[in-house]
Amino acid sequence: MIAVVYSGSRTAFWKLTQNGVVVAHCNTAGINPCFVDSKTILQILNKKIVLVNNAESIKKIYFFAAGASSTDRKEELAKTLSSFFRYSKVIIENDLFGAAKAACYDKSGIVAMLGSGANCAYFDGKNPLENNFGLGYILGDEGSANYMGKMLLKSYLNKKLPKELEVKFNRAYGMDRSQIFERIYRKGQANIFLSSFFDFFIQNNKHGHIIRMVDEGFEKHFQTYILPMVEKYPDEDLHFVGTVAAEFEDRLRYTAEKYDLTIKSIIKEPILNLLKHYIN
Repeated sequence: MIAVVYSGSRTAFWKLTQNGVVVAHCNTAGINPCFVDSKTILQILNKKIVLVNNAESIKKIYFFAAGASSTDRKEELAKTLSSFFRYSKVIIENDLFGAAKAACYDKSGIVAMLGSGANCAYFDGKNPLENNFGLGYILGDEGSANYMGKMLLKSYLNKKLPKELEVKFNRAYGMDRSQIFERIYRKGQANIFLSSFFDFFIQNNKHGHIIRMVDEGFEKHFQTYILPMVEKYPDEDLHFVGTVAAEFEDRLRYTAEKYDLTIKSIIKEPILNLLKHYIN
């Protein structure tokens, strides 16, 4: 049995296959080795009966994780997973590698991630080339779900939300200023908390204020990630991977057109393409 896993900071998608056929699947909380320790990872795994029941049958795991960007992080995560999946060979790569493989397979291209976080790289057909974009949710991630969450909270706290959206926000979340500050500044995993507000964007995706925030986020994403990459690799196809890109595909393509760029593909769930690649 083979497991293919794609994990952002918020959600990890698991597919278990036997002889090329998916026999089980599940989602867990995101497993980002920058934010969750070994004990927490094992707690996440033990909560899923599908993983518990199949742990000893899995012989190989391809795991693509946000935060698995250094050798130390990869080794630490592999060691933790091996303690749970005792008979499995564990192969760890970061989520950008997984996104690039899902979008390009073995061809070259520019691959941008717009999910819980944001990143971009040139993929040469084998590996994403190193860049300076991966600054995380505090210093970077422009256009991502957690970036959108920050924009929404700032608009709410500064009394800039239209009244009808303010009413919906209060009904959905029921948090005041002090509770929001407590959750962001005093408790852990603020990035997951921020990205959770992207659900509000999806639920109100026709509202003009939401559209303006999305457009602003995508503009920042293009200015920060896409335009420098296109300038360096002008003849390469442009691909996007992630929930934010897929949910607001029309706004993303609108932003691209402003710069005379064409988006080759937008993939919401890279796990499906990765599954095809690795079971073959």
